[in-house]
Amino acid sequence: MRKLSMALLAGVALAGCGVDPQAEQQEIISNLVEAGFPADDIMVHEDAVYVGQDAHVTLEASREMLQPGKESAEQYRTTNLVGTTVTKICVNPTSSFNSYSRLSAGLDAAIANYNGLGLRITFARGPTTGCTANITATTMSGAGGSAGFPSGGKPYGTINIGTGLQSYSADVNEHVITHELGHAIGFRHSDYYNRSISCGGSATNEGTAGVGAILIPGTSSTATVGGSIMNSCFRSSETGEWTSSDKTALNYLY
Repeated sequence: MRKLSMALLAGVALAGCGVDPQAEQQEIISNLVEAGFPADDIMVHEDAVYVGQDAHVTLEASREMLQPGKESAEQYRTTNLVGTTVTKICVNPTSSFNSYSRLSAGLDAAIANYNGLGLRITFARGPTTGCTANITATTMSGAGGSAGFPSGGKPYGTINIGTGLQSYSADVNEHVITHELGHAIGFRHSDYYNRSISCGGSATNEGTAGVGAILIPGTSSTATVGGSIMNSCFRSSETGEWTSSDKTALNYLY
């Protein structure tokens, strides 16, 4: 991925008819900056725009971030959430994903994490029937993951999971997949304001993002190491299970 400088936020010339991919990319970047994301935390990889290194943002989602919203007083979410018409989210792994035994088992464990909370939305491994929304689980290089935020009342449609996780424990795979599904239904990193809390190194702020980083009532506004599945970085000792703060946040929203 390459980081964007402020110079790239200048206007882009439009020519011809139809959708200009570069113009669309520039609008997403402009919307993110207006929503409060620092320019140096916005990245472009293979023509897709990301924030916080693992959250893909579509044009529609970036526009929704600029819509007025109510800020809460206290885990963090985006303005965009999954609407009430979505009751069953089917996660459909690709054949490549299924070829990695620990990724495949991690998906089952992540789905069980969500379904164990009795939320208004349930998850199911696809292919299956009765889906009101679908997410594709596919692979990427490395030992991390990426996803995006909801738009139009639907969860983000893809989670990308690193094949390098095959060499990690079943619990770590469960953790990472649960984390990326969390982004897909609207959760920001719990330590977005200081990624060094979970990642180490120098402090990096993903940005308050205005209405794009809303504190969820009943949860602590201060992140700690191991305090949430939604921390920016994971440890090799992760259990893959919810913390009490995670449960509070999910039950409040869904």
